[in-house]
Amino acid sequence: MAPSWKEPYGMTFPGKPSGRFSDGRVLTDHIASFLKIGSPVPYQWRRSNATILKHGMNFAYGGTGVFTTYVTAPNMTTQINYFQQIVDDEVMYTKHDLKSSIALVSLGGNDYGTYLAANSDTKGIYAFATSIMKQLELNLRRIHGLGVPKIVVTAIEPLGCLPSFTASSSYTNCSETGNLLAMLHNQLLNQTVAKLNEEQTGTSATFVILDLYEAFMSVFKKQGYEPGSSKSENILKPCCMGVTSEYNCGSVEKSNGTSMYTVCRNINSTFFWDTVHPAQSGWHAAYTALKPTLSKLNHHAI
Repeated sequence: MAPSWKEPYGMTFPGKPSGRFSDGRVLTDHIASFLKIGSPVPYQWRRSNATILKHGMNFAYGGTGVFTTYVTAPNMTTQINYFQQIVDDEVMYTKHDLKSSIALVSLGGNDYGTYLAANSDTKGIYAFATSIMKQLELNLRRIHGLGVPKIVVTAIEPLGCLPSFTASSSYTNCSETGNLLAMLHNQLLNQTVAKLNEEQTGTSATFVILDLYEAFMSVFKKQGYEPGSSKSENILKPCCMGVTSEYNCGSVEKSNGTSMYTVCRNINSTFFWDTVHPAQSGWHAAYTALKPTLSKLNHHAI
């Protein structure tokens, strides 16, 4: 079972684990709220309640990527296969429904995490990033070809500022290597999206980038991030942590079920929830920074 289905995940919202890698709402929830719809139903729950299908469907699986990653779950290609099956069946959604739909594509970070875990250096990282982008371009074309008129793609957040990177500096410094990797990906993404939009004939961009990198960094700066400063620890340190490096947020002792993690007291003002994911308050801050881009979206999700 993924950690996101274990306590204390979901403790802020909905009050119990719900599959979100956070204490509460994540980016998709905030974007759905912005579009004045409910949060999309997970693909696995598609048959549980027909009335909530109007809010759309979430094909994401935690830990997955463009390619196969460190988790045993469907990668992006397989997730699109599920979407295509839904479209082809025309039972839950019709081709007409898709004409007023919008797709959010948010992945890539786990691919790089998998790469870095398997390689001791970054010599081949450019080739790897290029291969990710080639596959991502094919996937974006495929989603659009299925009838989705507007596709929003997230840039990668500053990976070097994730607690998994900053722990070595006692959460006071973002890793330059991690951030350069994110910038490389985002540069390639900008080039790919520009090329895709040039091929379109409409007056508004079909493909839109949500710049998570700049959103995160703007929040950090507002909160007083200074490299090497003790102030930065308050920003970059995760709220939920294992009691030692052997444990993670949500870990329990197998022998007696004792919780082997701690949760911070200031959960509503922390940015990071665990070593990789923002807390609900962090996602809300990033979402606020993204609002100018979101305001350009004039479609409604299916």
